[in-house]
Amino acid sequence: MYLNQQIEKHFTLIYWSIFVSSVGLLLLYASNQILTGDQTQMLLKGYLGAYHGTWLSYGNAASVVGNVPGSLSALLVGLPLLIWDSPWSPMLLLPIIRLMSFFLFDHVIKQCFSPVVRISFAVLYLLSPWFLFDSLIYNPAYLCFFAGLHCWSAFKMRQSSSFIYGFLHVVAIGLAMQIHYSWPILAAMSAYLYYRGIIKINWWGIVAGGLAVLASLVPYLMEVFHNPAIQGQDSDRYIGWGAVNVYPVLKAALYWLRYSSFLFTNRIIVDANFLWLTDIEWLRTVVDYIWQAVLFTVGGITVICAWVVNKKAWKVIKPHWRSRQALNLTASDWLMHYAFSAFLGIIVSAMLSPIIFSYWHLIIAFAFALFPVLYYAEYWQQKRPERLAKITAIVAAYFLVVNLVASHDSNKYTYLIGYQEQVEAYLEEQGLSLKDLVEENQHN
Repeated sequence: MYLNQQIEKHFTLIYWSIFVSSVGLLLLYASNQILTGDQTQMLLKGYLGAYHGTWLSYGNAASVVGNVPGSLSALLVGLPLLIWDSPWSPMLLLPIIRLMSFFLFDHVIKQCFSPVVRISFAVLYLLSPWFLFDSLIYNPAYLCFFAGLHCWSAFKMRQSSSFIYGFLHVVAIGLAMQIHYSWPILAAMSAYLYYRGIIKINWWGIVAGGLAVLASLVPYLMEVFHNPAIQGQDSDRYIGWGAVNVYPVLKAALYWLRYSSFLFTNRIIVDANFLWLTDIEWLRTVVDYIWQAVLFTVGGITVICAWVVNKKAWKVIKPHWRSRQALNLTASDWLMHYAFSAFLGIIVSAMLSPIIFSYWHLIIAFAFALFPVLYYAEYWQQKRPERLAKITAIVAAYFLVVNLVASHDSNKYTYLIGYQEQVEAYLEEQGLSLKDLVEENQHN
């Protein structure tokens, strides 16, 4: 109990130390990102808006189903550029948005669990490679904010209906739709929560939110009328393709366990070269094998742990998940039903999808997958308080090592070239640099 007392005594220091560490890692990842088509799609739209006043009404192109609707992708890059004309202006907005998602989730967590478990959540969320590895300008990186807004507003509606929370709840879904096609997960969650009576709806707020989202999509609908190609190309895949195939749904369900484990994306595990470590090839090979062995072993063990934890959480939900009778739930039990709705949302989304999901397609559900772990951690904290605190510290150290390698040497990040240099080279190539803009204005 002594260690727990020390954590509670120094809670503020520990909490903000984790936060500051996450900020540092977010900026490290951002500066080392490798510019690819995912980022250039957003950068092009943002710079077209900021430099030429051309705000495209559609976002990034997606597999089979075309560009996501709405101008949000362009605005997230273009509006910061209007304030400060630097490649870093939209890049600095992204960590702010992602960190805001943590505070939304933390507001819920602190009402459900003890301070020690709240610290555990800060580590599992803010320092997790699942969270930090997407610290680059591409559309899934923004989804965590809308996930946080969805959870926070739903938690506010658990006891009474509210216009403003209903409005924000719908806006969270609608704006997620303008970022990525994983938004049906949030929509399915809300439908289940309402059906089960776990949230109380203010219909005026819902309607107002829906009208606000619809109004933001008017330019997109007009663009579709003139340019149907942005809706996607002909394909033998169709909406509902996943429902007639076992593997896509099974893989999506397994990601639920992976997000609450340390079995990170293979882009972290198998794509490191360790060129920064040594020039000796055989030594790099040995280090690479050790790296993969450790990460796959730890990952595999923690997936099994995640399975056990989710089985225990299911016992909380099982007696009630199909009943429409009103439930008198504690805050933590409510969170388990919310997590279950996220799992259902993933299954529904996988059944509707015309593609097989990769990790970024479902990353919107990352935080939700941690909730059963926190529920069990609260139980464990009461039984073995000292052990939970020690394990949390070990996990934080492990995450730090993984992040330092992944942010310098992985599929998406390298220490060899900076973010700003790549953006400036891309803008020069596209004729969107400040020099080109000045020359164009002089010519006009």
